[in-house]
Amino acid sequence: MSRVEITTADGICPSYVFRPAVGGGPWPAVIMYMDGVGIRPAMLDLGVRLAKSGYFVLLPDLFYRSGPYEAMDARAVFGDPELRKRLSEKFSSHISPAKVMSDTGAFLDYLAAEPDVKAGGVGVTGYCMGGRMAVTAAGTFPERFVAAAAFHPSALATDAPDSPHLLAPKMKARLYVAGASEDAWFTDEMKQRFEQALAEANVEHVVETYSAKHGWVLSDAPTYDAACCERHWRELLSLLEATLAPR
Repeated sequence: MSRVEITTADGICPSYVFRPAVGGGPWPAVIMYMDGVGIRPAMLDLGVRLAKSGYFVLLPDLFYRSGPYEAMDARAVFGDPELRKRLSEKFSSHISPAKVMSDTGAFLDYLAAEPDVKAGGVGVTGYCMGGRMAVTAAGTFPERFVAAAAFHPSALATDAPDSPHLLAPKMKARLYVAGASEDAWFTDEMKQRFEQALAEANVEHVVETYSAKHGWVLSDAPTYDAACCERHWRELLSLLEATLAPR
C-alpha cells in the first residue's frame, strides 16, 4: 500500500494505492469508494484484499475538502446518534455526487497515466454512500467504467434530481448491487424503483437483498456479518473477473 496525492478541481485528495504483491503490472484498475465513516484500517483492509486478487486499487479519501481528521470508530458512530449528527454537519456540506464525480474525473486521469494500470475499462465499487457514488460513476463516465458494484448502498432511487437511478439510460457497465434487509436507505420500494430503471434501460444487472443490517461488510462495524461479507467478496470478484479479466 502507498499513499498518493491526486490534484482535483477543489484541491488535493489523499488517496491510497494497492498493488498485487505477486507478479508485475500492468493490472486492471478498480476505484473503491469509502463508506460514511471514512478512511480507517477496516477500509484499508478491503483495498489490500482486492489487490491480492490481481487488481490495482485506488481508494480516495472523499472527505478531503473538510481537512484532516482522525480515523473514526465505526462502533461509536453507529451507536451514538449525536455523534452521527456532528459528523454529518462536519462532512455533508463538503461532499455530494456532483463533487465526487468531479473528483472521479481526476481519479480516472491518474489511472490513465499510471504505468501499472492496464489500458481499457475500469471497475468501481463502493460501500454505503460509496455505493451510491459507484453507481453514479457508472452513469457519469459510461465510456470508462465496465463494472460497478455497490454494497449496502444508500439512496439509489429517490425523488432527488441527482438520484442514481436517473442515470440508468447512460450506463454501459455491468452492475451488481446488494442491499441489506434491515436498511432504511434500501427499502423494497427503492429496490424495485431502481431495478425497474435498470431493466428499462437494458442495463446488465443483478440487484439483491442480503439478510443483514446496513454496514455488514466493514469489519469494525457493529453490524458486520462475516458470512455476508464473504458472499460480497464472491460476488464482487465474479463481477470483476467477468469484465476486467485480471492477470
